[in-house]
Amino acid sequence: MTTLVMGHKSPDTDSTGSPILWAWYLNEVKGQSAEAVLLGEPNTEAAFLLAKWDLPKPRIISDLDENQPCVIVDTNNPAELPAGVNGADVQAIIDHHKLVGGLETKGPIEITIRPLACTATIMIDLMGDDAAKMPDWAKGTALTCILSDTLEFRSPTTTPHDKAVAEQLASDLGIDIPTYAAEMFAAKSDVSAFSDAELLRMDSKEYEVAGTKFRVSVLETTAPDTVLSRKASLMAAMPTVASEDGVEQVLLFVVDILNEEATLLVPNDLVKTVAEKSFGATVSGDSVVLPGIMSRKKQIIPSLAL
Repeated sequence: MTTLVMGHKSPDTDSTGSPILWAWYLNEVKGQSAEAVLLGEPNTEAAFLLAKWDLPKPRIISDLDENQPCVIVDTNNPAELPAGVNGADVQAIIDHHKLVGGLETKGPIEITIRPLACTATIMIDLMGDDAAKMPDWAKGTALTCILSDTLEFRSPTTTPHDKAVAEQLASDLGIDIPTYAAEMFAAKSDVSAFSDAELLRMDSKEYEVAGTKFRVSVLETTAPDTVLSRKASLMAAMPTVASEDGVEQVLLFVVDILNEEATLLVPNDLVKTVAEKSFGATVSGDSVVLPGIMSRKKQIIPSLAL
């Protein structure tokens, strides 16, 4: 039976590219039948990855059949996975986020969770000498994932190992990292085709603070004004998205990649309290700039308070 390799819902570049990378490894190196799948439409940067390296978009699935063999990558959170995940045959987890708990497996499995910026970096480590067998498209996929998750090494999640792996991949491919990253971020910044609700869900995770559930959304861009020009309509869409998703509030952080700061939209007193208690910010309007805030995983989620 074919093993499905999947990342999290609202797939970003790492949750699109890493399943493709690991499916290649299982198929071509380990001799197992594997298929990369997605749990939603890839974002614009992930779509750039597929087009750049001439890769077919993986099949999108909404649930898992009972006993379906699968490998979970770039998450270990059941809330970010299909409802039937605990009935599936989860065979491995490869991740770089904190351990959440709640997953149930049919038996002992291999779990690799390492404090690195990107799942693709971990995968290359796990491949060992077999990583040298990667075709150029696989190397390009891994490079794109690492540059995305590290924001071209600007993110505080970046480790020297992530950077070294990316630089070796770029050298192998003859790619200039700043030029290539600029292409990636331009693709990520083009959100003109998305509705406000789609933008609020595009790169988001659910998180609970003191009994209050939030959808924590991050939009990373080199053109923050493009998103902030839609501030009023984005805030107007938040109550509907929150209601539909079963959360109290959407928190939207617009991350300015080049200036290394985030702007948090502040539609009400609840978010004002979050901004003040979490980041020590002084809020005087419907948005607040948070200097140095780049990473949801390392800076935003751990700081959230009410």
